[in-house]
Amino acid sequence: MSTGNLTRRKIYDRASRIVFLLATMLGVVALGILLYRILSDGLGWLDWQFVTSFASRFPERAGILSALFGSLWIIGITAPIAFILGIGTALYLEEYAKKGWLTNLIQVNINNLAGVPSIVFGILGLGLFVEGFMFGRTILSGALTMALLVLPIIVVASQEAIRSVPQHLRNASYALGASKWQTIRGVVIPAAFPSILTGFILALSRAIGETAPLIVVGAVTFIAFIPSSPLDQFTVLPIQIYSWTSKPQDEFRAIAAAGIIVLLIVLFTLNATAVYLRNKFQKRY
Repeated sequence: MSTGNLTRRKIYDRASRIVFLLATMLGVVALGILLYRILSDGLGWLDWQFVTSFASRFPERAGILSALFGSLWIIGITAPIAFILGIGTALYLEEYAKKGWLTNLIQVNINNLAGVPSIVFGILGLGLFVEGFMFGRTILSGALTMALLVLPIIVVASQEAIRSVPQHLRNASYALGASKWQTIRGVVIPAAFPSILTGFILALSRAIGETAPLIVVGAVTFIAFIPSSPLDQFTVLPIQIYSWTSKPQDEFRAIAAAGIIVLLIVLFTLNATAVYLRNKFQKRY
């Protein structure tokens, strides 16, 4: 190799490193500016009264209690439905379904659904749950709609996790006389569980931040009570924040920043839980 070629390759290598570093720093700086603006505007309004009060047309009385409980209700119902259906679908497609045109058709549709705009799921939820099953504009309709929204993401993430389980682990289980279900239950699921859990919790993080489907399904912007059943009306954190930003008073924009801080705390808690559980259960083969 000539000295000129070696020098040119080293220059390309350094230039690539600088470009990638700039791309990384651009996102970090933008995130830092965003967090600084939110914290500087909202920290002054974030206190116990804000967390334990309902929405109000007076800025000094406005709180986020009903929206916080609405988000917890939605996630509390969405999580088990999406988890059971998502893991079950992934196990069927990876472990039981025979490869053919029907399996390929299902797989293509799942992949396409993962990229469909969330507003489309809202329209589906409105027609299916609100009007079709006549659940009304309630928490149950919103939770089922959000379960449909995150289901393709959970299925795809779970399939990738199941595929990553080494085949020799399955073969060892079969060699000991285990059945297919015993192998899945005792070998495949425990080995894939950390990655499944990570994808599941990150999908739920998206569900917490979504607004459009719940607006279509019927979440309201003003609730002055804590929902006590899945058939109650509701609002959620993103909708409450959006409602405050649309008001003319400047104080409500600062209150919206305080609401964003609460929403970020919930999201960071979920993400931290995902990282902790992944590290706790992760095994190397």
